[in-house]
Amino acid sequence: MVGGEDYALQRVPRQARYRWWLVAVQWVGQLSDLTQFLTGAALGAGLAFPDAILAFALGSAVLEIVAILVGIAGCREGLSTSVLARWTGFGRYGSALIAVVIAISSIGWFGVQNQIFAEGLERLLGTMPVWGWSLVTGIGITVLVMYGFRWMGWVAYLTVPAFLLLAGYSVVSVLSGHDLGALAASQPFGEPLTVASGATIVAGSYIVGAVVAPDMTRFNRKPADVVKQSVLSITVGEFLMGLIGVLLAYAIKQTSVVDIFAATTGVLGVLIVVSATVKINDWNLYSASLGFVNALSTLFGLKVGRVPTTIVIGALGTVLSALGILSHFVDFLTLLGVCLPPIAGITVAEYYLVRRWRPHLDAGREAGRMPETEPGWVPAAVLVWAVAAAVGWWSSQAEFGIPSLNSLLVGLLGYWLAGALKLAGGTGERTAVTR
Repeated sequence: MVGGEDYALQRVPRQARYRWWLVAVQWVGQLSDLTQFLTGAALGAGLAFPDAILAFALGSAVLEIVAILVGIAGCREGLSTSVLARWTGFGRYGSALIAVVIAISSIGWFGVQNQIFAEGLERLLGTMPVWGWSLVTGIGITVLVMYGFRWMGWVAYLTVPAFLLLAGYSVVSVLSGHDLGALAASQPFGEPLTVASGATIVAGSYIVGAVVAPDMTRFNRKPADVVKQSVLSITVGEFLMGLIGVLLAYAIKQTSVVDIFAATTGVLGVLIVVSATVKINDWNLYSASLGFVNALSTLFGLKVGRVPTTIVIGALGTVLSALGILSHFVDFLTLLGVCLPPIAGITVAEYYLVRRWRPHLDAGREAGRMPETEPGWVPAAVLVWAVAAAVGWWSSQAEFGIPSLNSLLVGLLGYWLAGALKLAGGTGERTAVTR
């Protein structure tokens, strides 16, 4: 039903959870999309094929570790990312800050994907300019997200297989006219990249999804399901499809995903764009809505429903896509690659190592309710997050290591050290906001 809140500020009860494949098909849909081809094309322009393989392997490993560890926490607790953050290092107000950051990032991704969607329809139908189609497609995705998780799952059953079949046909069509050995030996045709920069782009291409994995895994029934769907989705979607994107870029010497598929198969290529974008973009908007519901409730005491929140931020993301933020795609990925991993690093450190507030979560979970109290601020976590993001940004500019991994490790180790030194205590503990 329209109006379902999908437990935005509550634990997902056991009876409301799903078999792993209903969750997995949505996770595969997030990764088996045009973003991976676009990422692969960006790496193909700047890296030779062996270096691109290494960049994808390193970036995918970062995503795998993050998604599994934070995803299991979300599954065990049945809480969304921003709500879980209250007891995993950030406290009540810190979690609201995290919610805003994640929501803004998700809205950005919504705009990026919506513009790709609109470009595809403009090529197919041509009756309106891209900005006009951006408005139409943005409204369509917003309506879908209003119906919530279950309806999004049913849509995934249709769009994910359609995309995989259509994209597979398209890839075979274009690559069959080329010698794969010669393509693999091709030299990059654009501005050179380093392996570290490439790995950061790979990690950045899905780091938002990995960090907010609890938004999805809270509907899983057991941690083993999280591992299965993570391995499946990242291996197929991130690694394999990304490398195919590299080869496609070598074949036609272009980095635009829309141009690649339109040049390859015409109308069929545009249908690929449509089937792929629906499935990734509903989750961008869904995570953003959960984040803003938590932030508004925590910071201002506003009990705003998920559905009206979805309508407002869906409109904002639609406008961003009409303004053409896709032109800043690589810079956007690089920024995400260093600012968001520390959130997951701190979450993992608190939940599995420091465990300062783990007893609150355990007691609430065993009783089938939310924890009774929550800290207001955890200054150490906010400081560690800022330092880790700064280290990641510096290392991206200095081309030192893999910036996303650097910032993740600084966040994890910094918070673990703060906990060991008894500096990870919270201030202003109070009754938890659960409605």
